[in-house]
Amino acid sequence: MAVRSTKPKSRTRTKKKPTVKKNTTKRKTRKRLRKSNFKKNIFVVLSVLFTISLVAFGYFLGNNNPSEKSTRLHSKTFEENKYLNDISKTDITEAKVIKQKQSSVKLSEVKKVEKKQLKVKPQKRVEIERQKQQKKQTVLISSKAKPRLAIVIDDVSTKAQMRRIQGTGLKLTPSIFPPSELSMMSHKLASSLEHYMVHLPMESGNKQFNTHHKTLMVHSSMGTIENRVKEIRRLFPKAKYINNHTGSIFTADYSAMYKLYKALSKQGFVFMDSRTTSSSKVGKITSEFGHTYIARDIFIDNEHTIPYIHEQLKKAVKFAKKRGYAVAIGHPHKVTMDALALSKDILNDVELVYIDEIF
Repeated sequence: MAVRSTKPKSRTRTKKKPTVKKNTTKRKTRKRLRKSNFKKNIFVVLSVLFTISLVAFGYFLGNNNPSEKSTRLHSKTFEENKYLNDISKTDITEAKVIKQKQSSVKLSEVKKVEKKQLKVKPQKRVEIERQKQQKKQTVLISSKAKPRLAIVIDDVSTKAQMRRIQGTGLKLTPSIFPPSELSMMSHKLASSLEHYMVHLPMESGNKQFNTHHKTLMVHSSMGTIENRVKEIRRLFPKAKYINNHTGSIFTADYSAMYKLYKALSKQGFVFMDSRTTSSSKVGKITSEFGHTYIARDIFIDNEHTIPYIHEQLKKAVKFAKKRGYAVAIGHPHKVTMDALALSKDILNDVELVYIDEIF
């Protein structure tokens, strides 16, 4: 009987083949793909950069083209080029000529003028300064026209006075009082007029004059002054010019006059200085505002006689001939109107105009 062996039969295991070669092949393939993709990306990037550089270079060349440059400059808006347009060859030439003229003034001549000014009395110095200020005025006069004379008639408040003024048949500018105890309806006189002024009561050295209705005083606050000016604007909506009634104290006070001038400018008024004092600060203030200084040259009826008024008119005509224009002030007295009506021969050499036809 055969004996079976108890030892288990040894099983032969088949070892798997290593996959190293396959993995290595895959890795190599991936690397090749990455390299090729990287090269493609670099090529694309370089192409884009090259294209951009070509465009930029072309733009740069276009900008440096003089003809295109001038076209672009002219195509800009007026606001962008206003300073360029304002400067011209003629302006530059004129500026050079002015500089040459200024530099040609000799120092000795300047010293002579300074010495003369030192010898001048204080009152005359004020007059010289006033004349200098008036030379700076912007005047609406052509070189071929006759000298112009404006005659302002102050203190107008009634219909009878207005009839006298219009009865002369002359171009006279009435300066009308705001409503007051003289006439609470004086502002109505202006409703049918094209050329007129407002005659504003202001503080003077004479207390009797300071009792006039709503006279502006040196101590008046800015609010009071502004309210008064707004009231004047409501009463005289078409008025352009205002001058002072009396006002020797007020116009000589810089602070008070500055406040008034500021308020008048806001409401669109132009101030004419009646020059009731040589200490007036109006000229200085108008200069600071960059405005034209407008002032009276002569009073024509301080004396109520026709010969005196005619002599004053002759002086006014001389002023106008010398400077091209002049401003005279009279009042609505019967004798003044009679004298003006008889003054046509005196006024032959000038053109009689309203105040707003000069300035």
